[in-house]
Amino acid sequence: MNAQDQNPILTPPAAAPEAFTSAEAAVSRLEALYAQATGFLFDRFSETLAGARTKARVRAFYPEVRITSTSHAKADSRLSFGHLAVPGTYAATITRPDLFRNYLIQQIDILIRNHGVPVVIGPSATPIPVHFAVASNPGVLVPQEGVLDFPLRDIFDVPDLSTTNDDIVNGTAKPNPDGSGHLAPFTAQRVDYSLARLAHYTATDPAHFQNHVLFTNYQFYVDEFEAVARKMLADPSSGYTAFVAPGNHEITSADGDLPSLSKMPQMPSYHLKRRGGQGITLVNIGVGPSNAKTATDHIAVLRPHAWLMVGHCAGLRNSQSLGDFVLAHAYLREDKVLDDDLPVWVPIPALAEIQIALQDAVAEVTQLDGFELKRIMRTGTVATVDNRNWELRDQTGPVQRLSQSRAVALDMESATIAANGFRFRVPYGTLLCVSDKPLHGELKLPGMATDFYKTQVSRHLLIGVRAMELLRDMPIEKIHSRKLRSFEETAFL
Repeated sequence: MNAQDQNPILTPPAAAPEAFTSAEAAVSRLEALYAQATGFLFDRFSETLAGARTKARVRAFYPEVRITSTSHAKADSRLSFGHLAVPGTYAATITRPDLFRNYLIQQIDILIRNHGVPVVIGPSATPIPVHFAVASNPGVLVPQEGVLDFPLRDIFDVPDLSTTNDDIVNGTAKPNPDGSGHLAPFTAQRVDYSLARLAHYTATDPAHFQNHVLFTNYQFYVDEFEAVARKMLADPSSGYTAFVAPGNHEITSADGDLPSLSKMPQMPSYHLKRRGGQGITLVNIGVGPSNAKTATDHIAVLRPHAWLMVGHCAGLRNSQSLGDFVLAHAYLREDKVLDDDLPVWVPIPALAEIQIALQDAVAEVTQLDGFELKRIMRTGTVATVDNRNWELRDQTGPVQRLSQSRAVALDMESATIAANGFRFRVPYGTLLCVSDKPLHGELKLPGMATDFYKTQVSRHLLIGVRAMELLRDMPIEKIHSRKLRSFEETAFL
């Protein structure tokens, strides 16, 4: 116990910082420190709930990774990450090093090799909120304020918005309180917050999420994804090992049983798993930019290698037919949900590697190529709006803007997902399927929809899966483009 006159603090035994030149050893130390801190908080919290209330404040700290470079020698910058912007000291608080083990080893190893200096692992000065410390224990719940006969925050630390924000990725963060720069794009509290939100919104543990994420806005794609997953599991050469559905129900064989939940989550997620997290996750975000932002806000902390939108859209050109594909190469942003974080004047560039993978996947699945591919696929601007019934308004204004932008399709999610990919440095792309043409009298009516869904959903989903497989086979330095990096970036991807 560290005695203070007015506010004694009960903490785990102090751990001295240690220097490491081995990334694996550094991450093992992070795991040990995190386990010690969360175990201490869990035990004290359990004792408190059992009635053994202490008069001291109970506190434990996130571990941190810290590196200092004094040399202006140019580091290997062939990668868009893995090097410090300028000499100095940089630090990042770390949570769940067990979940992020592979990522942390990769990032730390590149840093050590690039700069020729060790990393220092030790406790940080940021307390772990008790809510996050006990989150991995499903049998323990933190009571809401007012349930206990004393304020929880009198004894334990609770989430603090001052360290739970997007200032780093938004480029507005000030240096750490000790003057060090930011080493990672998210603080530990920000990551913990998103891990908790992901479990809530998707009804699957974040550990199941794969490095390649597909977003869709219709349940039909989920049914097709499960069918594809079962086919993959029936083929040992596919490399896929399991399929996980909401509720963390997991099958490892094609005929495995997947119980359905009585109450589905807001954004159900499904995971076709592969060794090293190299499989594919599908998230049904439903309709609207708010859900699209929410999902990507939280999945971003997992540092996926790519995310793609594969959903339905309104075709805006008379030359299009229902079922045609639209490969977005630009976005008209009228979704409004990201305007405060990423102003609309910021361009959202198309990423060549993603575009090529999507086009190659369309050609492979449809067996069309070259000029023939233009029969079913258009490239162009996709407009994303926040009004599902935009066509019910006076058409003079909207149609004029759409025409001036050269838009070929309209939806409610794609630009949000692309813009958040840009903001979070996650490679992004969009391949939509025309489900209606409201400007030309072809509305999404029940009979038309049924026929359309039967004929098009299957190959659209297959195209998304195949595009992810093509991206998976690319070297990491090709996928994580410098287009997504600003003037002074965090060294961690």
